[in-house]
Amino acid sequence: MAHHRLPVTPAIRALRAAGVAFTDHPYTYEERGGTAVSARELGVDEHACIKTLVMEDDRQRPLIVLMHGDREVSTKNLARAIGVKTVTPCTPQVADRHSGYQVGGTSPFGTRKAMPVYAQRSIVDLPYLYINGGHKGYLVGMPPSELVRVLAPTLVDAATATATP
Repeated sequence: MAHHRLPVTPAIRALRAAGVAFTDHPYTYEERGGTAVSARELGVDEHACIKTLVMEDDRQRPLIVLMHGDREVSTKNLARAIGVKTVTPCTPQVADRHSGYQVGGTSPFGTRKAMPVYAQRSIVDLPYLYINGGHKGYLVGMPPSELVRVLAPTLVDAATATATP
């Protein structure tokens, strides 16, 4: 395995400041590969690889959605759950501006702007999860309890069936 120098991103600084014991999981990033690639490269279940999605509500207020890698977000269910008319994914440029990260390397930790975080309810039932550490090709692992402690997400049911590649 190639030896990667681990990035010190705003996410890593935020996790260290919060006293989170996390594990480092660098992997070979593939453009548009998503969680299927990170799960394959790390040899873990894609369901435990959590996507960080930057979306906006009908008033263009940004929000973060955390979802299992093998599921898609039902924006209709999410909008209903959080009491807004609509939720739409941000363009990569807008997402980058809100989060301070590049799409593909977006972490919910240490974002440029404080945004409300909504997490798929079933994420907290995982024994361990893998989530972006703020750099393409770099996930951090932790128990879901740590994610909940640091981000205090609102738990929602917004998952659709398995995404087809």
